[in-house]
Amino acid sequence: MRFEFATATRILFGPGAVREVASAAKEMGKRAMFVTGLPRELSAPLISQLEGARVACASFAVDVEPTLDLVRQGIQLAREE
Repeated sequence: MRFEFATATRILFGPGAVREVASAAKEMGKRAMFVTGLPRELSAPLISQLEGARVACASFAVDVEPTLDLVRQGIQLAREE
């Protein structure tokens, strides 16, 4: 099943949707904050697609349910990048 849900942001979901992420991100700008779970290596193909579309990625690995402090760390990284 494939669907797209649009609100204040876009959600792409379904078989093959990952192939659409780089072009969707490029429409939004030249830099992306990429928040990953663990293991980070699983996100390497998507990061490669983003970089191939000339979208620079700042990666932020999250290995637990986000806390307010963790969100603040992510915000700080985004500002620095």
